[in-house]
Amino acid sequence: MKSLKKALVVFSLMVCAMAAMNAQQHITNFGIVNTEKVYNHFYRNSAAIKTYEKKKADMQAEINKKTQELKDLKARKDQFDKIGDTEASNKLAIEIKEKTEYLRDYTTTKNLELQNLKKSLSESNEFYVKLSKTIKRVAENEGLSMVLSLQGENAILWYSQTVDITDKVIKEMEK
Repeated sequence: MKSLKKALVVFSLMVCAMAAMNAQQHITNFGIVNTEKVYNHFYRNSAAIKTYEKKKADMQAEINKKTQELKDLKARKDQFDKIGDTEASNKLAIEIKEKTEYLRDYTTTKNLELQNLKKSLSESNEFYVKLSKTIKRVAENEGLSMVLSLQGENAILWYSQTVDITDKVIKEMEK
C-alpha cells in the first residue's frame, strides 16, 4: 500500500512535470539511479561489509550445523521407532522439539541482527551525503531535470527547480 502511494506520487509528479514541459516548450529529461547497486559497489570491500558478510556466513554455518543435527536425531528416532523402543523415541522427540525451537529462535534473532546491521550500513550519513552530491553533479552535467530512485523509497533523489510548477499551480488555483 505504501509503495503504491509512493508510485502514485511519483506518477503525479511526472505528469505535472510533463505538463510544465509542454507549457514551456522544452524537453524534461529524467534519470534513474539504482542506489542499492551504487551502495554495493561503494562498500563492497569495506571492513563493515566484510564484517556483515562474515556474520552472515557464520550464521548460515550454524544453521546448517543445527539442521544436520536435527536430521541425525530424526534418523535415530526413526530407528528407535522401527525397533519399538518408545522410551528412547520419546526422549529424542522431546530433544528434537527443543532443538527445533532453538533453531527457529536463533534464526529469527540472527536474521533481525543482520537486517539491523545492513540497515545501519545502508543509512550511513557519509555515504548518503556523498551520493546526494554526486547525483546532483552528474544530473546537472547530463542536463537532467529530475533523478528518481529505482528502489522507490524517497523516489525523487534530486530535481532541478525548472521542473517545479508549484507556484504556477497556486496562481492558477487562485483564479
